[in-house]
Amino acid sequence: MQVRRVVTGHETDGKAVVLFDGPPTKIRERPEGGTKSCVLWVTDATPADISGAQDRGDRTIGIPPPAGGSILRIVEFYPVDYSKLPPDDMVRNLGSGHVASKSWPPRHPAMHRTRSIDYAIVLSGEIDMLLDDSEVHLKAGDVLVQQGTNHAWVNRGTEPCRIAFVLIDAQES
Repeated sequence: MQVRRVVTGHETDGKAVVLFDGPPTKIRERPEGGTKSCVLWVTDATPADISGAQDRGDRTIGIPPPAGGSILRIVEFYPVDYSKLPPDDMVRNLGSGHVASKSWPPRHPAMHRTRSIDYAIVLSGEIDMLLDDSEVHLKAGDVLVQQGTNHAWVNRGTEPCRIAFVLIDAQES
């Protein structure tokens, strides 16, 4: 995955500088699920702490954002045969912060839900987002705002699809 991440900050005298310029440090590959992703930045609270020079992208974390925080990541989705995966494959790989579906059983092994507001920007390729009983086709340039819905990403094409995601912790009333 070729991604250049440029992160700015300040020196002790307040001068704006580039802190990091290069590839992200955390890349995760799930060949069986057809994904490769890189974490670019994670915050643990809102408002976010923008002081210091630590690399907040150099962190191992599941799919959901931290409680009160956010995640910026890029994911590449490859065409894959999901018939060999168990029906709850994605749920088992979500990590802490997973929210179970309120009533609908998973219709696809990649079906999952997080308690977050997700902004997804399709950078390249095409992909289908499955919901509980419908789906939508997305292509490069499309933007999706997802409000904690049960969903799965399925690449039915022949080329990878690259999506930038910003996930922000949320709450339901």
